[in-house]
Order: sequence, then C-alpha cells, then structure tokens
Amino acid sequence: MRILITGAQGQLGHALQQALSGEDLVLKDLPAFDLTRPDSEAQIVAARPSAILHVGAYTNVDGAEREPDRAMLVNAQGTTMVARAAATINARLMYLSTDYVFDGNQTTPYREEDMPRPINAYGQSKREGEIAALAGCPNTLVVRTAWLYGYAGNNFVKTIMRLATEKPFLDVVGDQRGCPTNADDLALVLKDLVKTDLRGICHVTNTGDCTWHEFAEAIVNRMDLSIPVRPITTAQAGRLARRPAYSVLAPGRLATVRALLPHWQDALARFMKEAPHPASC
Repeated sequence: MRILITGAQGQLGHALQQALSGEDLVLKDLPAFDLTRPDSEAQIVAARPSAILHVGAYTNVDGAEREPDRAMLVNAQGTTMVARAAATINARLMYLSTDYVFDGNQTTPYREEDMPRPINAYGQSKREGEIAALAGCPNTLVVRTAWLYGYAGNNFVKTIMRLATEKPFLDVVGDQRGCPTNADDLALVLKDLVKTDLRGICHVTNTGDCTWHEFAEAIVNRMDLSIPVRPITTAQAGRLARRPAYSVLAPGRLATVRALLPHWQDALARFMKEAPHPASC
C-alpha cells in the first residue's frame, strides 16, 4: 500500500515510519513540502498514494497566539489543500487533530460527538482543519489525540527528564488533566485504522488520565530521583495561550474496531527504557 506521510520528520512521523516500514512510503516534510505553498498539492497528486496520513501541522500552542494567521494558514488552509489532493486521486485521508479543540469545561471524558469549542488559536486552527478535511475528502478519518510524546523532537517527557537532572526542584501545572500518549502506540493504531473504512472522528490516546504534575512525578520517579515536583496553577505558569482544564478523550469508536491502547503509565515505562540520556534530550 502506498502511503504518503506529511510531517514525516516529526515525532509522530518518525514513529509512523517505523510502524509502516513494510509499506511503500512517500515521506513529505519541510522544506521541500510546505503546507503554505500551492505546489504541495501537486506533489501529493503526483505521488498517487492510496492513503495520506496528514500529521504535519503548526503545533506551537503559545506561538499560535502570537501568529494566529500562520497557524490557520498551515493547519486549516494547508489541510484544505491536502484534502483536495486526496479527493482528486481517491485516496483515504487521515487527519491528526488534538484534544485542544475542546474548551475543558466538562468533568467527564469528551466523546467524538461532543461539540468542539476551542479556547486558543491553536485549537481553533486545528478545528478548522478538521472541518476542511471532512468537507474536502469523502474518505476521511479525523483522529484526535493528546499530550503526545515520542523519541524524535522535543516533548514534555524529554523536557522533564532533562530538567530533573539540572534543577533542585520542578514546578509543574497541576490543574490541567488529560491523556499522555506514546507516539509509538498511536502509530500502531494509525497503521490499523488506515486499512479500515472508518470515517468521521475517532479519539485515540493511551488509557487513563492525569495532570501534568502527576505526569512529571511519574517521569521523575522512574528516573529514581528524589527532587521535589511541586504543583502550581495554570495562572502561576503564566503561559500565553489558554489551555483546557480538562481534555480527557473517550475512545468510543476505537473500541469498535480494535483493542484500546495500554495505560499511560505502562506506555511511559516502555518509552523511558529506550529514551536517550537526559543530557541529549
């Protein structure tokens, strides 16, 4: 099966390359493949893939507040272009989205059918991308995930591993709750889903949930370090973009086609056995 991956050099892109190593892969990423340039659509059409895993995106949550037009250009208009190319060649499209399409006001896990209400520019751009993907290509599956980490690039786990060896204590937000997700686990699910006819929206995360503070504590504990990890509020963290206080995703539709992912604690333990030394993170 010929599968085109956008954002192929990112943390999920790298995990997908491993998971799909037996397939005919077409890898697209910056600088040659730029979602803000019209010629990228022609690149997709020329490659003639059977499926497109569109994981390339503008992902800097605070950066999107400073340059919302840029985030919208990449995540919404870029996705419109990818969806149009997919429809032109009758390819299956899978679009990676985020828990940040929700406002965080619920206290129970968000289902696929719950109404998105993003509260920051990044979430809004990803929601517009969802709409563009579903409208532009009839064979589309939007996959929402959350709190992603992997071996490639920067992420929360690698940052905490590094800081835990440099600082006498860590202050980590304790009033936001979500679902940490291992990119390797997500990639294996995408490998399965790309060969189904499931369409619409599907939530995919590791099972279980925690706060960022609890996540950081688990990381430090697995490093056998005794430094304090102190909970702080979102307000104390002083980040530019608002974050949903509760963005746990319910994997309702996933359970109809395959087994759910392992618990986030188990996925973290597996990741940390293979993760690079903190000094190189």
